[in-house]
Amino acid sequence: MSTRDEVDALVEAWRRERPDLDVAPLEVLSRVSRLARHLDLARRQAFETHDLEPWEFDVLAALRREGPPYALSPGRLLQVTLVTSGTMTNRIDRLEAKGLVERVRDPDDGRSVRVILTADGRQRVDDALTDLLAHERDILAALPADDQDRLAALLRSLTAPFDTATG
Repeated sequence: MSTRDEVDALVEAWRRERPDLDVAPLEVLSRVSRLARHLDLARRQAFETHDLEPWEFDVLAALRREGPPYALSPGRLLQVTLVTSGTMTNRIDRLEAKGLVERVRDPDDGRSVRVILTADGRQRVDDALTDLLAHERDILAALPADDQDRLAALLRSLTAPFDTATG
């Protein structure tokens, strides 16, 4: 093993101090945790450039992924962003105040409202996504494409049970 990282030192220390414990999970999950911190920083940098908070990007991206007319009900938005209805109402209010979304009557049910992405919101989320993907490509640059594919498959196997349990 030629490349060492902070987790190697952490695992060695625990093995020395607690030889009675199997600390093997730390080999994977401490690295995942550290990577998550780096990803969070990359997200924040990409979004800050476009005057967006991570939660704003999440809502705008959910709308953008819907395709034209880039609209969802508030209920569907809270399902895809995993927040409470009170939180979603607050987020929609704040995004509407920034001119990134607007509330419109649902054409199929006049009693319901849909949240629709404005042109500015679409431009902002598209630009932020472009920057985010550049940051993420930089993070993954050390891995050849086939290793990235293998890693994606392994992580999918690890995370899928959590997604089905909550969704």
